[in-house]
Amino acid sequence: MKAVAESCSITAALITTIVFAVAITVPGGSNQETGIPVFTKEIAFTIFAITDAISLFASSTALLMFLSILTGSFDERDFLFTLPRLLMIGLCTLMLSTTAMMVAFGATLFLVFCHKRPWMLAPICVLSSVPIATFGTLQIPLIVDLCRSTYGHIFGIPKKINKLTSDNIQLFFGK
Repeated sequence: MKAVAESCSITAALITTIVFAVAITVPGGSNQETGIPVFTKEIAFTIFAITDAISLFASSTALLMFLSILTGSFDERDFLFTLPRLLMIGLCTLMLSTTAMMVAFGATLFLVFCHKRPWMLAPICVLSSVPIATFGTLQIPLIVDLCRSTYGHIFGIPKKINKLTSDNIQLFFGK
């Protein structure tokens, strides 16, 4: 858990740094006289601004969750609920941050390089989804295992359910 928190906190810190720098230097620059960004009226700019803000807030939240794991007291009781919950929240917000960052990057690419060529949106979406899918594929099993081991006994779900069968359904519903 500590190793995961250490490596994920580095990733969250990098994402926080990147999206903060991008928020300050908006794509296309600003009008020299008014200071208003050039692409303000474009829909892609609105998507960029919203997803960049979501990425900044989510990566900051993830960073705080991982740092609270690393600086925790590591009491026996913490390993039952507190630390797994912090790790789940951290991983989920890191996933949200990564997804929002890729959407913001795609919107920036579309704004800056795809003048009146909407067909370029398809390759941007496909290529942007690769890191998101990779991260999800690698981290979702960990999140599911954490959720199952932490909260599975509260809902009466057996911890060793590998596939959905009629016996497992009856065991879950108590019939």
